[in-house]
Order: sequence, then structure tokens, then C-alpha cells
Amino acid sequence: MHRLVSLRVPAAVLTLVLGASGAAACSGDDGKPDIVVTTNILGDVVTRLVGDTAEVRVLMKPNADPHSFGISAKEAGEVENADLVVANGLGLEEGLGSILDNARSEGVEVLEVGELVDPLYYTAGADSDGGSGGTGAAKDPHFWTDPARMVKATGIIEDKLTIELSGDQADRVREAASSYRGELEQLDAEVAELLGSVPEDDRKLVTNHHVFGYLADRFNYRVIGAVIPGGTTLASPSAADLRDLSTTIRDNHVPAIFADSSQPQRLAEVLAQEAGVDVEVVPLFSESLTEPDGEAGNYIGMQRTNAERIADALMPR
Repeated sequence: MHRLVSLRVPAAVLTLVLGASGAAACSGDDGKPDIVVTTNILGDVVTRLVGDTAEVRVLMKPNADPHSFGISAKEAGEVENADLVVANGLGLEEGLGSILDNARSEGVEVLEVGELVDPLYYTAGADSDGGSGGTGAAKDPHFWTDPARMVKATGIIEDKLTIELSGDQADRVREAASSYRGELEQLDAEVAELLGSVPEDDRKLVTNHHVFGYLADRFNYRVIGAVIPGGTTLASPSAADLRDLSTTIRDNHVPAIFADSSQPQRLAEVLAQEAGVDVEVVPLFSESLTEPDGEAGNYIGMQRTNAERIADALMPR
């Protein structure tokens, strides 16, 4: 498998490799570079940027959990033979660590976007291992809940693609990235308006796990608790955790618990009953896209739907 051309290759050699047609420096069976993306959220972004200039394979299926999804041996082989792998990073893809390490050892370029978007640290009680009482020891991988950071992520992916692609292909990626950034900036303004309509005293989030730290930071909300006390869905709450959170919900008059649509809502429903108050369980598309024709078939639709549901659930009646 030919890798994408390294910048260390002399210009004369590049000219011979690329040829007068400006074709990609490396390709799969159809002459196009093979790009593998770990999550379907970043897969949507990469697909928008590359169009038909490359083959994009997204590992995470619709409605899956990025913390726990697995891949087949065939897909693992595709990762290790890719020209470029785009990953979220920051420990999100918990089942793919060794596969990504193997790909790196085979010389595959792996772009972990999360490290490059000014990541936040988990606040107390939301460490990545799911324990309580953390003090920001781990970085939060859920940066996509802030549309402004996705603007930055788009630029990071664009820069990598335009280095790895040639001539006309790079120009087409730049054009697509410019257009997509405009859509993201418009999305950011829409989300700001929707979430800003909620009175400040009511901007309190209780979620199934700690997934909305970036949204809270960007739009002046507070995450006051989570059913699963950590940044991963693989952790489990104790009875004491649930009692404490029930007290928090009652004391703060929280009207809704937000649970990810890809996860069973049993814990959130149990907590709603335990709290002894009328608490609505509202499903959000917080970590995965749906099928293309679903309510969160792409990133922009996902964020718009989530903002609408959050604002509607928290608006005083």
C-alpha cells in the first residue's frame, strides 16, 4: 500500500509521482486516497470536506456509543492500511487504542483532532475513569458539543488534507472547508440564540454522563450532575451517587434529565423516580449521529436538534 506523499520527498520526485494531471500521491484500488475516520461525527465533517477526492470509511455505525463500539478484523486491517486516519482522541475511542497504535507502527498518519482544539479538563466528579471527586486530571473528549470548536476542528482537518492531497484536489478541499465553516458559524449563532433564551438561573444540566462540558462552557450553562459519574458510559453509579444526585435535582428544581439517545434510559428513569419530583427524561443525540434520514443524520442537524430540546425542556413553564 502506498502511503500519502511525505513533505520530505524532494520536489522533483513529487513531480514524477504526481504527474501532469495532479492526481493524488497515493491511492486505493480506484486511484483515490483511503481515509479512515473513527467516529461518525468526524466522519460527517471529513466527508463534507473531501467530496469525491478520496474514499472515506467511517468505523462507528449510526446510533453507536463511541466509548464502547468495536470493529471487525477486516476493519482493523483497513485502519492499518489507510493513507490517513482521523480520530477524535483524548481517550474517547476506548476500544480502538491498540488498533490505532498498530497503525502508527505501520507508518499510518493518525490525526487526533481533540488534542488540537484547546481541550477542556473534566471538572470535579467527572474524571475519565468514571470516579467521583476528580480535579481535572483528564481532558474531556466531547469537544463537538461546542460548535465553535468544530469550526476549529474543520480547519485542522482541512490543513492535514491539503498537505496530503495534491493540486486540484487540495483546492477543492479548501473550497468545501470554507463553505462548511460558514454553515458551522451559522449553526453556532442559532445554538447561541436557542440556549440563550433560557433564563440564566435555569441553565442547569443533569445528563446520563459528563458529555456537555464544552456546551456548558461555551453557552454559560452549569452541569450540576450526571447519572453515571464520569466521562465514559462504561462506568456505573453507586447507590450513594444516585442519592446525592437526587438531592441535587430536588434542591435545584431541575425539570429534566438529558439521556443520550443511543443508550438505554433505565438509569435516568430510575433517578427520576428516586428524586421524588416530576423530572422529564429527554433524549439527546449527544455522542452519535443517526442514519442519514434520521433526526441527527449529520452534525449540524444533531446540534440544532439538541439545542432545541434543551431549551424547550429548561424553559420555565
